[in-house]
Amino acid sequence: MPYLKLSDACLAYGHVPLLDHADFQLDPGERVALIGRNGTGKSSLLAALAAGAGRGRLDDGEVWVQPGIRVGYVPQEPPFEPEASVFEAVISGMGETSRLLAEYHEVSHLMAEGQGEHDALLARLESLQHELEARGAWAYEAQAEKIIDRFGLDPDAAVGSLSGGQKKRLALAQALAVAPEVLLLDEPTNHLDIAAIEWLETLLIESGVTLFFITHDRSFLDRVCTRIVELDRGKLASFPGSFTQYQLRKEALLHEEGLANARADKLLKEEEVWIRKGVEARRTRAVFRVQRLDQLRAERQARRERIGKVNLQLDAGDKSGKLVAELQHVGKVYGERIIVRDFSARIQRGDKIGVIGSNGAGKTTLLRMILGELKPDSGIVRQGTKIDVAYFDQFRTQLNPDSSLSDVISPGSDWVEIGGARKHVIGYLEDFLFAPERARSPVSSLSGGERNRLLLARLFARPANVLVLDEPTNDLDIETLELLEELLAKYQGTLFLVSHDRTFLDNVVTQTIAAEGDGQWKEYAGGYSDWAAYKTSVQKDEAARQKSEAKPAANVAAPVKTKGDKLSWKEQRELEALPDRIAALEAEQAGLTRRLEDPAIYQTDPNGAQQAAVRLTEIDDELMALLERWEILEARTAG
Repeated sequence: MPYLKLSDACLAYGHVPLLDHADFQLDPGERVALIGRNGTGKSSLLAALAAGAGRGRLDDGEVWVQPGIRVGYVPQEPPFEPEASVFEAVISGMGETSRLLAEYHEVSHLMAEGQGEHDALLARLESLQHELEARGAWAYEAQAEKIIDRFGLDPDAAVGSLSGGQKKRLALAQALAVAPEVLLLDEPTNHLDIAAIEWLETLLIESGVTLFFITHDRSFLDRVCTRIVELDRGKLASFPGSFTQYQLRKEALLHEEGLANARADKLLKEEEVWIRKGVEARRTRAVFRVQRLDQLRAERQARRERIGKVNLQLDAGDKSGKLVAELQHVGKVYGERIIVRDFSARIQRGDKIGVIGSNGAGKTTLLRMILGELKPDSGIVRQGTKIDVAYFDQFRTQLNPDSSLSDVISPGSDWVEIGGARKHVIGYLEDFLFAPERARSPVSSLSGGERNRLLLARLFARPANVLVLDEPTNDLDIETLELLEELLAKYQGTLFLVSHDRTFLDNVVTQTIAAEGDGQWKEYAGGYSDWAAYKTSVQKDEAARQKSEAKPAANVAAPVKTKGDKLSWKEQRELEALPDRIAALEAEQAGLTRRLEDPAIYQTDPNGAQQAAVRLTEIDDELMALLERWEILEARTAG
């Protein structure tokens, strides 16, 4: 039996249908990702599915939720009372029980701190204890405390004092505190650093909770989801498997759709030519052609074309000097906290640098010192010549909510100049998918993804040979992300990129500056995957060294008889058997992949689908281990 079901759903925003008689089903054990262009209605759909808790509704159609099922819902911007404590916020979804637990928590603290009248507090504590026992609430409190600890939060901290990443953790903790069978997540990776995202991936996979989530993080999609559902022009299409498999199938479907539309347009054109020549006689054949023409016209009018692509252009302007910045033994301290310790680097024109580190590590501080906006406490920073910087702010503080879109792009003028060519501001906004009638709309009317597109439009409206992008990927849909990657790869200037999107970093940057902890920063060649592989290799080497040093000295000093590099009889048999073992695993892998590509399995055998997905991951690990073993034995044979 499914957990959630959407039937013949219709939802419109103004004249635009977001859901057009859409159907969807979420089965136990699935981890389904919802993807689509910005503004297509993904968040509205998620809120409609959470309507069992009274959080959203449809214009028409039905949402069915399995009776008694617990549904956790984390919106993109969770509402919290700034004055509330973390503990109060986490238990706030438990109704009257949450009020009693919050009061019990408060009275306990007052007694522990010796505040108030002891006898009165003790009496109230006993009364609360009896009420909570009657409700069986201690299990809820234990669950809440366990979740808070798991998310690394301070239960007594005020919600208003938390960072964006901590608030996202708090929202996830609040949803998990009621032990939901189904978890609905809207952009769960926003405001989380890479370490927190990887931790969240592991948590969601190991928890076994059924998931339906919105994200544009392609690495997160590939690791977490078992099925992808795309919202495109009001319809929902299901694609079993990973994001990579979805991309291949989607490309084929769009090609087929284009061919079908071209055939229909050609037929319509021919029939329009025929009708203009006049109907020669009222024969049955002519009447039929007139009726078919009416039908073709109706189908063409009803056809919803795909939203166009963002037309990104970036002018690097005049070249900067070959040297952009040079840092020699730079240090920066705030209070007792060391942000940067003895960091040296040389940045040249054309470098594309990714800056990674946990939230609060000091990424923005380091960038400001590189660009000369902030003086170091120690060391020397030398700036290059002819530097023209454009800055993308993750908090969008450059956008005035009351300004119109056209004023944001070109204040006091109707024209912008890109690469030496003048373009009207309305046409320029259309390149970023803003309709002409929205050019005078205020910034406050835009969604998060639209604000990011507008900020990119503002940024690219003027030439710059040094580009600083601080979390530009938040809220951008996957198609726009891929276009932005292509643009930045061709950019001739110098790029500094702060991002938690691992795929975006890998596809754009040529070198990485990473926070190592305790104010240490180091520079590495390549993107995020190169840095992660290097760190893993270092950790393995360190573990091997420690294991070697832990052996008793007598064992190390004792003479050991060796037979050179010749394989033993047992190792030779192992080497001969490896090809067959690898072939068997690859055959099993292919069979499981074909099984998961069949949409029926998610309805008829959801547990089997989940087990197959887990087994695929295990096979990948086993194959890697066998291949490494084969390489070692072959190397010794070649000796």
